[in-house]
Amino acid sequence: MRLILVVCALSSAWVVDAQLLRYEGKIHFGTDGHDQQPHSKILLGSDGHDQKPHGQKLLGVDGHDQRLHSQTLLGADGHDQHPHTQTVLGGDGHDQRSHGQTLLGEDGHDQRNHKETLLGGDGHDQGHHGQTLLGADGHDMRAHSQKLLGQDGHDQRPHSQVLLGGDGHDQQPHGQKVGNGPRELSHTHMFKGFMKKYNKAYNSQSEFKKRFSIFRQNLKKIHILQQSERGTAKYGPTKFSDLTEHEFRRMLGLRPDLKPTLSQMEPAEIPSEEIPSSFDWRDHGIVTPVKNQGMCGSCWAFSVTGNVEGQWALKHKHLYSLSEQELVDCDKTDEGCNGGMPENAYEAIAKLGGLETENDYPYEAKDDQCHFNETKVKVTVNGSVELPQNEDDLARWLVKHGPISIGINANALQFYVGGVSHPLRFLCNPKSLDHGMLIVGYGVHTTKYLHRRQPYWIVKNSWGPDWGEQGYYRVYRGDGTCGVNQMATSAIVP
Repeated sequence: MRLILVVCALSSAWVVDAQLLRYEGKIHFGTDGHDQQPHSKILLGSDGHDQKPHGQKLLGVDGHDQRLHSQTLLGADGHDQHPHTQTVLGGDGHDQRSHGQTLLGEDGHDQRNHKETLLGGDGHDQGHHGQTLLGADGHDMRAHSQKLLGQDGHDQRPHSQVLLGGDGHDQQPHGQKVGNGPRELSHTHMFKGFMKKYNKAYNSQSEFKKRFSIFRQNLKKIHILQQSERGTAKYGPTKFSDLTEHEFRRMLGLRPDLKPTLSQMEPAEIPSEEIPSSFDWRDHGIVTPVKNQGMCGSCWAFSVTGNVEGQWALKHKHLYSLSEQELVDCDKTDEGCNGGMPENAYEAIAKLGGLETENDYPYEAKDDQCHFNETKVKVTVNGSVELPQNEDDLARWLVKHGPISIGINANALQFYVGGVSHPLRFLCNPKSLDHGMLIVGYGVHTTKYLHRRQPYWIVKNSWGPDWGEQGYYRVYRGDGTCGVNQMATSAIVP
């Protein structure tokens, strides 16, 4: 005989459809009063879920079976018919979302207690996942809030995309060494390529290891420069990539601390004529080929000779390659390979009686005794001028009077490969000048896709033609990048 159960509560009552109670002669399912409560709908989940024996009071002990499920079964794997052992696995509603496959990760992941909201604190990332993306649910595309997932080399495997998560996860320090993984193999390959390209040789295994370690640290600096670059510059391994920052700065040589208390320079007069949108003195035959100062802090001397070469050629129609070694040896106000200042060098040339040529007084890249021969002097100097910091004025002066000696912060130069350099101010302090160079022209670059205008200076360096753009540096023009406008000077030739 079929029964109709009437359930009374306080002053109200309702009748539950008898068909809901039919199951092999049992009066109600679950032994928990579940079927004696109002359901708000005839069937939760519209899947016959409430017509099956449950085997325990409530799955999940969280009212899970009293909620509308909106689909047949989450996971399509009987997932909702297993005891859960806690309110919600993971504490994050994980088990209340549609999973889209039988088991996440094909490893029984959803049958384990998660213990915390964030997957990963339970060995999850140490298990076999059976596919490139863990769980096929975007798990590996979320920020993990910890350094190394699983501590099992997870971040050393190919990920099938550039960065998992788009949050820099794979570019952060992980709290342990990479060991002999793919990254170290890549670094070793790069270092050997660097040695071959620049003909590097080390006299011991310990020196090799030291330089390799420095090289790897410098790769991190290269990455920071490249990630923060506002121009089009490319940074990468250069011939200075096995030098520490201290070693690199020792070979620069600009010494603002040697600047005289009372300056002898006159303020430059700025022309008022209109100037072209681009200009390059290399096209007019007053710039000598790129030279190489070597491991001697004599940049100040190269900056000065480059300026005097241009001044003399422009005025006397003859281009000489002048001697830096004469200044290294004979300018006693400055300190040779330990650095100097253009302002002092102009005065030293005037006192000495002029400059010899490179052939008559060749460069040695080291300090030596002065052996100046006045009978071999080819050019003379009778003063110097200081140029303003306004970069439009610098361009006007350059077009009329020739290349300009400058001081600059060389922080971006150690790893500069090419392009218009425009590093962030905190990476290239315009007040910390440490390298002497020579502006020979200017121009405007327009980016390929966004068509952004990037005005730049063309700057001659003294590190040989195997550095930068055949020995030249293009730096952003107009906002004092790296202090390019802070110490602009020129000799006066008779």
